[in-house]
Amino acid sequence: MLYRGFIKRLLDIIISFMALLCLSPFLLLVSLLLYVANKRAGVFFLQERPGKDGKIFRVVKFKTMTDARDADGNLLPDEKRLTPVGRFVRSSSIDELLQFVNVLKGDMSLIGPRPLLVRYLPLYSPEQARRHEVRPGISGWAQCHGRNALTWREKFAYDVWYVDHVSFLTDCKVVWLTLRSVLKREGISHEGSATMEAFDGTN
Repeated sequence: MLYRGFIKRLLDIIISFMALLCLSPFLLLVSLLLYVANKRAGVFFLQERPGKDGKIFRVVKFKTMTDARDADGNLLPDEKRLTPVGRFVRSSSIDELLQFVNVLKGDMSLIGPRPLLVRYLPLYSPEQARRHEVRPGISGWAQCHGRNALTWREKFAYDVWYVDHVSFLTDCKVVWLTLRSVLKREGISHEGSATMEAFDGTN
């Protein structure tokens, strides 16, 4: 309980601060590349997500898609808006690095279930909703076991398992497995989609 209640948060603060400090030149370079690739459509993506106990916060990521629309003004499918630069930034998980800011603020943790869309909240079963008993993370148990290649049911099962097994050793294992999956570029896309199909409460 000491780790879950105090040490984990202390490590979050120290590591996220040092990461932002060391990575700042690299993050600036990525921002410039995305500014050009996105055709000046912006480089930051802000979106409301539910955090611990369902509390809403604004997550920050690098924007990896353009705002290209069809003749009716509707956004094109993800795979048509994802630029080569954006695809690399996403496949290497560089787009997640800005979330160290959310970790520093206390909205997120380094390790925990990924923060999903607010509109999914009423769709969870009571068991699936337990994923909000801890802070969401930059990476988590589901992320290092398949990322977007998992089904939603598999992903939520991994999330709830993590909630029941939070420990220093578990978090260290997540870090190791996440680095390995990033280097291998595993689980980036879901079958038939550039990202992940939407959750509708049945899938």
